[in-house]
Amino acid sequence: MGAERVIVVGAGMVAQRFVQSLREQDEAGRFEIEVYGEEQYAPYDRVALTSFFSKAGPEELLLGAPELWDDPLVTLHRDTRVQRIDRKAQTVSLDNDVERTYDHLVLATGSSAWAPPVPGVDLPGVFMYRTLDDVAELRDWVRARQAIVGRPVRGAVIGGGLLGLEAAGALQSMGATATVVEFANRLMALQVDDSGGEALKSLIQRLGVQVKCGVATSEVAPDADGNAGTLKFSNGGEQLVDVVVFATGIRPRDDLAREADLPVGERGGILVDSACRTEDPSISAVGECAASESDQGMSIGLIAPGNTMADVTAHRLLGGDEVYLGADTATKLKLLGVDVASFGDAFATTPGALEVVYSDPFSGSYKKLVMTDDASVLLGGMFVGDASSYATLRPMVGAALPGDPSSWILPEGQAERPDLELPDAANVCSCNNVTAGSIRSAVNDDGIHDLGELKSHTKAGTACGSCLPLVKKILNTELEKSGIEVSEALCEHFAMSRTQLFSAIQVAGLTTFTEIIERFGSGHGCDICKPTVGSILASIYNGHVLSDDRAALQDTNDRYMANMQKDGTYSVVPRIPGGEITPDKLLVIAEVAKEFDLYTKITGGQRIDLFGARLEQLPDIWQRLVDAGMESGHAYGKSLRTVKSCVGSSWCRYGVQDSTSMAIALEERYRGLRSPHKLKVGVSGCARECAEARGKDVGVIATEKGWNVYVGGNGGFTPKHAQLLVEDVDDETVFQVIDRYLMLYIRTADRLQRTAPWQEEYEGGLEAIKDVILNDSLGICADLDEHMTHHIDTYEDEWKAVLNDPKRLAQFTSFVNAPEEPDPSLAYVTERGQRRPATTAERTALVHASSTSTSETESPS
Repeated sequence: MGAERVIVVGAGMVAQRFVQSLREQDEAGRFEIEVYGEEQYAPYDRVALTSFFSKAGPEELLLGAPELWDDPLVTLHRDTRVQRIDRKAQTVSLDNDVERTYDHLVLATGSSAWAPPVPGVDLPGVFMYRTLDDVAELRDWVRARQAIVGRPVRGAVIGGGLLGLEAAGALQSMGATATVVEFANRLMALQVDDSGGEALKSLIQRLGVQVKCGVATSEVAPDADGNAGTLKFSNGGEQLVDVVVFATGIRPRDDLAREADLPVGERGGILVDSACRTEDPSISAVGECAASESDQGMSIGLIAPGNTMADVTAHRLLGGDEVYLGADTATKLKLLGVDVASFGDAFATTPGALEVVYSDPFSGSYKKLVMTDDASVLLGGMFVGDASSYATLRPMVGAALPGDPSSWILPEGQAERPDLELPDAANVCSCNNVTAGSIRSAVNDDGIHDLGELKSHTKAGTACGSCLPLVKKILNTELEKSGIEVSEALCEHFAMSRTQLFSAIQVAGLTTFTEIIERFGSGHGCDICKPTVGSILASIYNGHVLSDDRAALQDTNDRYMANMQKDGTYSVVPRIPGGEITPDKLLVIAEVAKEFDLYTKITGGQRIDLFGARLEQLPDIWQRLVDAGMESGHAYGKSLRTVKSCVGSSWCRYGVQDSTSMAIALEERYRGLRSPHKLKVGVSGCARECAEARGKDVGVIATEKGWNVYVGGNGGFTPKHAQLLVEDVDDETVFQVIDRYLMLYIRTADRLQRTAPWQEEYEGGLEAIKDVILNDSLGICADLDEHMTHHIDTYEDEWKAVLNDPKRLAQFTSFVNAPEEPDPSLAYVTERGQRRPATTAERTALVHASSTSTSETESPS
């Protein structure tokens, strides 16, 4: 019997979640899934639309692992519209007149943007804000108008809700002015009360966005060219505009269901039961297009309940009995850099409810907790400006809140907060419906003791990430309960964390491992603390890794300044700053490769890797490269690896800045900089982002006004895109902010911690890091600048330094008694014109062949 066919109509966020959930659970391959989406893109993060303006393209917003759409049981059809549903025949008709039968149909058609019927809403220069194509058209219009008018484009956003404030941020990011026009008497009327609205308005206006509340738009009047030119208001006021964005609400897309005679709610939305099924048991509806009986027949425009509905539908298809209990309407948002959060009965509608409020008009902070009439049980809350308590308090709705409620909203240090342990039923991660009990079970029953593994196992913190601090706290608490010490100790020899040890060594001015372990540690050290101390010493003093007693601290790669390969030979990678190299240097590399019979490969970081060198050959290879003007590329070190670049404005017709020169300057500035983990940098000459800078620890992307700097991007097992640090800055500012960012990372990151997790776990996150390096909130910027200047001034090429030091040079021998003899166990085969190490099977075949004909074997080298 073949697989049952599930057809999904819609290719948005909830559709992606349903497909992922069903495939993860359907181990037997019972279902084949066909997904039909109207847009040209695979499912993308619609919540993050504004970030499209600072990304290279739509692919940066795509959801889920790419392999989901490569699954043989999943077929994604883009640019395809479903026209009709024939419930009796169980078929759907596509816009190309093709009919497809289904065993089960899932409607995930989402919602559409709605605009009031005011005159001029269809003029050129008037936009909705709902899809990637919407924001791309908006971006192109603003750029074109900017070129025509020769001044900042005047923008207005109609609607002061979430989408409206996001749209205002988008206009600002493009250099336009922005005015938000809201019919209600406050911004975000569904999330905050009057006082919270005033606080939010004040914070938004401080950021340069004008706000008009209690005003209705009556007309968008055209200018002389027929484009949007003037906003007219019901109170008689007017405002000149160049672009208008309507973000006045959404409407469920239920037209297919209506035409198929499926019941819909009074205010729209496909009616579904607690199993997310419609009146027709073979048809389900999930997300914004659905109106659930659990939500009193209302459609909910939030991603968290949509994800829950998707999971319930997947479980039901597989025979489960899960039910959808209604939406958790709690929200935590960062709009234009301002935190806004609300949860539970935020508006105190419960009879007898008490409100505990803290308001600071100077900082713009507004916090409110809603309690039962005896001030014991938490009913809800609201935060504007500072939502640091949100993750802890939201799961406590309906539970007793220990201590004085005001302690949770007063500024840090003004009240002592009691210890709080969440009940097992508390929903810690609303995006993925993960409870505190699920996390505890993963730690105690499944033996998961690492935050990364815990995220992967439970899915907690893998969506918006706002719950991560709480997830980590539960993890550490459970480990402590089990008697598993949650220690920050570097290893058994140092009770300090790497950050603490870095500071201690710097303050004490110690320069050798012997001094450091006598002063701050115990024993003789290990393969954890020795390389760490070696890295710290290199970071602080920029001394050679083989100087003093540091050689013994290094692992094999650093000790021999080359990467050991699986066959015991080494690879050599000369530095090629920015990927720019002269023909003469290319010739030298080619000659070296031929002379020493090295396998050559161009790396992803625009360098040439030479594989297969024996230990005693390294100095001779280095000498040839150094004589030609090249130096160590530090491919072996926890340090700067590469600065990748495109050709930029020098050659490319799209380039707006000289990315190659910037890349070379950055690589020569930070070469040899030792850090907790490897560092990679990218520089792109325009927004097409050919250097993939946003996948690097530091990414620099050219704009017409200068450079945008991104930080915290990493590849590896958990890829992370870099986040915006500063925008439209000049060269000098680029150097300054990167100097400080890298030095702060080097001083405070944990051992072997990449920039992405460091940035995520740094107290206060990227915003706190920005405050340190842009506003000098800790008063250490001068020290960071001086430290980087010291590094630049004292840099020396490690290869050249060894070649000039007979004592260090003497260690590059394989065997004391036979320094020139290769390892006789090595065997190679030829592939695509170059030799490579033989596999075990190939080596066995070579040995067998050598017993019959020595001419069939290769000599080891």
